[in-house]
Amino acid sequence: MIKLSELKPGDIVMAEYEGQQWEGVVKELNREDKEVCVETDVQEFWFTPDHLYPIPLNENQLLKLGFHKHENGDGSVKYMRDSFRVLLPQKGNWNNMEIWWREDRRHLHQAINVHELQNHYYQMTKVELNPA
Repeated sequence: MIKLSELKPGDIVMAEYEGQQWEGVVKELNREDKEVCVETDVQEFWFTPDHLYPIPLNENQLLKLGFHKHENGDGSVKYMRDSFRVLLPQKGNWNNMEIWWREDRRHLHQAINVHELQNHYYQMTKVELNPA
């Protein structure tokens, strides 16, 4: 389940309906009725937050978002999209990462989800992070 307060249009989430899950993009929020419109491959549909799930951030998700991978010689891995960077000081350890854009550097000491990275990206760049 995702809190309604964490979501914004453009965020990528998993939506569940009758036991099936689809990856989709948040299109609209109705805070009054506590519903979220998500567009999936099937259709646009309104979901309550208890039927929305986060997608854990991993290498595959970063590549889908248009990041390019660079393995450093010291065991760290850097993912780059334009001038935005995600650095894993230890390859495969998603519980410790650094993200930065220009002078804004953030150290994250826990694994995050795709929609959370999208929200950091937007806060830092003022541009939405959408799939490539």
